Amino acid sequence: MSLETNWEEFESMCLSCRKCPLAETRHNVVIGKGSKTADIMFIGEGPGEQEDIQGIPFVGAAGQLLDKMLLAAGFDDTDYYVANVVKCRPPKNRDPLEEEQNACMNYLRRQFILIRPKIIVCLGRIAAKAVINPDFKITRERGIWTERKGTYMIATFHPSAVLRDMTKKKPAWEDMKEIRRKLLEIREGK
Repeated sequence: MSLETNWEEFESMCLSCRKCPLAETRHNVVIGKGSKTADIMFIGEGPGEQEDIQGIPFVGAAGQLLDKMLLAAGFDDTDYYVANVVKCRPPKNRDPLEEEQNACMNYLRRQFILIRPKIIVCLGRIAAKAVINPDFKITRERGIWTERKGTYMIATFHPSAVLRDMTKKKPAWEDMKEIRRKLLEIREGK
């Protein structure tokens, strides 16, 4: 099946997916939230408990921190869309396995094609490894831009990592400001 599709077809495919064992333990498929015409696409690793229950990404404590950071950095709700590498919660919030990520990767690609963002922000090492580079090291490479086919990509610490280790708060905040700067630069056509 082609990666080109419309939102209704895409969401229907996600909701009926049985490609990996996560389908057996999920409450909800967590597709995404935000503007479907956004210039920025934030990508996390996978839904947590609250996300699985509500069917919406980033609604727990990490999501609340992300929302606060986006607001403080001057982003508008229409600026971004939020998704995950995997659409179903890994049991006990463990890292998604490679086979689970691979099963979901075409869904993430379809989301990208539907949204056509100018910027991708990987939240954490798992998203960065899946999207930017399999050998990505978050502590060494976060905050560094990569450009691929006209799309700018950057990774920052996952908000849950910031909640666990407050020394990551300042670098994560600097990354948010840099993402805002890049967005304005792109919009101004520089």
